[in-house]
Amino acid sequence: MKRFFLLCSAMLAISVVQAAKLPNVVVIYADDMGFGDLGANNPESKIPTPNLDQLADQGMRFTDGHSSSGICTPSRFALLTGQHHWRRFHGIVNAFGESVFEPDDFTLAKMFKSKGYNTAAVGKWHLGWNWDALKIDDTANTTVEQWGKKKKAYKPEAFDWSKPIPNGPLAQGFDYYFGDGTINFPPYCFVENDRVTEVPTVMMDTKLFKEIPEGNWEFRPGPMVEGWNPYKVLPTLADKAVAWIGKQKKEQPFFLYFAFPSPHAPIIPNDEYRGKSEAGPYGDFVVESDAMAGKIFQALEAGGFSKNTIVVFTADNGPEKYAYERQKKFGHWSSGPSRGLKRDVWEGGHRVPFVVSWPGKVKPGMVSDETVSQVDLATTFAKVIGYDMTSTEAVDSYNLLPVLEEKKYSQPLRKATVQNTFDKAFALRQGDWVYIDAKSGEHSKSPAWFNEERGYGKDATPGLLYNLKDDPAQHVNLYASHPEKVGEMKALLERYKGGEGCAPHAKNSNH
Repeated sequence: MKRFFLLCSAMLAISVVQAAKLPNVVVIYADDMGFGDLGANNPESKIPTPNLDQLADQGMRFTDGHSSSGICTPSRFALLTGQHHWRRFHGIVNAFGESVFEPDDFTLAKMFKSKGYNTAAVGKWHLGWNWDALKIDDTANTTVEQWGKKKKAYKPEAFDWSKPIPNGPLAQGFDYYFGDGTINFPPYCFVENDRVTEVPTVMMDTKLFKEIPEGNWEFRPGPMVEGWNPYKVLPTLADKAVAWIGKQKKEQPFFLYFAFPSPHAPIIPNDEYRGKSEAGPYGDFVVESDAMAGKIFQALEAGGFSKNTIVVFTADNGPEKYAYERQKKFGHWSSGPSRGLKRDVWEGGHRVPFVVSWPGKVKPGMVSDETVSQVDLATTFAKVIGYDMTSTEAVDSYNLLPVLEEKKYSQPLRKATVQNTFDKAFALRQGDWVYIDAKSGEHSKSPAWFNEERGYGKDATPGLLYNLKDDPAQHVNLYASHPEKVGEMKALLERYKGGEGCAPHAKNSNH
């Protein structure tokens, strides 16, 4: 018995030592932030982002990094699971919507937790909960008009707010959650772990809020905590992330997924950040977001974690439609060199800031033009922590370590990358080529003055083909002149849509 106890103690001691050597991982996820909004990406940016630029200086900045979708819920699902959203759904989770996850889904948090990590999600969730478990009176609703349509909105008395909310972040491997769910969706309150921190007792009314400096509130009607102040959401989330980091111990590695509610609309920079950019209130909101990221970096430094922490910064999709007026008024194009915005399958809809810092492993100041996707983080992290990925997990995820560590690999790293927002249009990227199986990559309608200024016209072909090396802004459609290339890419896209995994390790993959 004594021998058994000593053996168990020795094994536990070894596992603790091994866990202490594993790197911490922090993923910072911006909301509706364009590639060209990050100063490190855009020499002509009108927005100062010193903290994120410093992160880029400390690690590797990808110039060709992509989210899975041009809207938020799908991209977040893809990042956390390593599989493209379109294998299951396309749209967003609406107010009081159900979880997009299935019980046995692989997630980053579950993977890290299996290796002894402490895990936390702070900020925007927008991946669904089981709000029906709280519902006590389905008739407690009212009809409101929004954007010219009548919508049903639940009243506060429809729910028993004292109950836990199932199927949220805790069900996906996170030990801790704090956030507002989704800043422009009810309920307007904070949730800690699986319970509201204050009970919503009134209906949301934007007349109660301080004025909005740019765009619209875009708040869906529903229950709200009395005195709710949307301007406090971003700084509160940053403070909670800092506090959580402050509780971590060096002997246990941690994974933090920090999801900004910004610079997504409502565009609401706090007073101390007003006028800090040359791109209007939106630019100021990006400045504030950068400052909040800086607080997280400072917390890592203060805790002695910065030298053993992988930090990833990226965004869920391109900038919102307000970017057109921003270009006209301030001369700042949030999509950088790319065409299109949020919701589009043009490059600007999904080519996003993508930075990875890993002291001692990734050399400072590196820039990679490799085409990479946020789904690749799953397999990359699995390799880092020694998790054996099965053939049915993270089926679209490639290992980025050869790129990050500058090892030899067959270029391009990915055989192909699929982009999609809605079910009627997909894009397939292969090397310098991108094929779009639709007549246009547009969903967010571009104004005539912008198309004239940039030289964009309409195409008559049933699909689109561009060479991004020669034509990064997607001006020249080569569909008609390269039928063989179109045929090859269309066939591969159909294979992926038919169920074949994109990743080399995926079940039934022909890589």
